[in-house]
Amino acid sequence: YDLSFPDGPDKRPTATGMHACIGKEFVPFPQPLHLIGKVEMYLERCIEAFRDALRHFARQDLKDYAETECQNDGAARGQWLLNVKAAQGALLVQLITWVQLVENSFQDEDELSVEKAWKKQQDLLLELIRLTQTDLAKPARQKVMCAITLDAHNRDVQERLVKENVQHPDAFQWQSMLKSYWKEDQGDAQMQICDARIWYAYEYLGNGPRLVVTPLTDRIYVTATQALHLSMGCAPAGPAGTGKTESTKDLANALARACYVINAAPEMDYLTLGNIFKGLAASGSLAP
Repeated sequence: YDLSFPDGPDKRPTATGMHACIGKEFVPFPQPLHLIGKVEMYLERCIEAFRDALRHFARQDLKDYAETECQNDGAARGQWLLNVKAAQGALLVQLITWVQLVENSFQDEDELSVEKAWKKQQDLLLELIRLTQTDLAKPARQKVMCAITLDAHNRDVQERLVKENVQHPDAFQWQSMLKSYWKEDQGDAQMQICDARIWYAYEYLGNGPRLVVTPLTDRIYVTATQALHLSMGCAPAGPAGTGKTESTKDLANALARACYVINAAPEMDYLTLGNIFKGLAASGSLAP
C-alpha cells in the first residue's frame, strides 16, 4: 500500500495515511507516524498503524450510525455511507447493525417482528439502489455497490428465516450465518458462526468489489470457519470455475485477514514450498 510522506519537523518521512491498492481510497491515520529506525521496524509500525486506524474509524462509524438513526432512515443511511472514511469499516458496521436488527426482532414479543424486520431491510436496500441512480464518483459508487451486495444477501437470509418461521437466535438457520458483533468491553469486532468465535483482524482491503454470497457460499463458510476455529486446514473441492478460490478470498475479506493465492507450477519443488512455509510461519499466518 502507498503511504503519504510529507516532510516532518525533523526532516524524516512521516506517514499520514494509506492509499488502497484495490479501488480508489485514502484512509488517514488518527496520528501521524514518524518513520524512524530500521525499515523492517517502521514498516511493522505502519501495519499496526493502519489496523489501529481501521479500528478507530469502525468505532466512530458505528457511533455515527446510531446517532443519525440510519437503521430507521434509508436516506440518512446512504448519506452516512458516503461520508465514512474507510469502505471496509462501513461494511463491518453494516453487518453489525443488521445482526442487531435481526436479533432484536427475535426478542420482540410480536409474532410478526421477524417479518417486519425483513421488510425494513428491504426498504433500506431500496434506498441504496435509489442512491446509485444519482451522480456518484467512481469510488463512492463502488462503496454503495458493495453495500447493496451485502444488503441483498442479508435480505435473502431474513426471507428464509420468515419462511421457515425461525423465532429464536439459537436456531441453526441463524447460528450458521456469519455474523458480526461489536464487543464494547473489548472495544473490538468479533465474527461468530456456529461455535466459532473469530476476532476481526483489520487487514486493510481497500475499496474493491465483494462476492455475491449464495446459500452454497453460506454452507462453505460454516465448514471453512470451523476449520479455522480448530486450527485445521480446509480443501474446497469441485470443478474448475465454480468459485472455490473466490469464496475463500471473500471469507478472508469478511474476516479482514490477508489471503495469498499460490498457484502450482512445474517449476515448484520442495525448496519452493519450504520457502513458502517459512514465510507463513515467520509472519505468524499459521497462528490460530
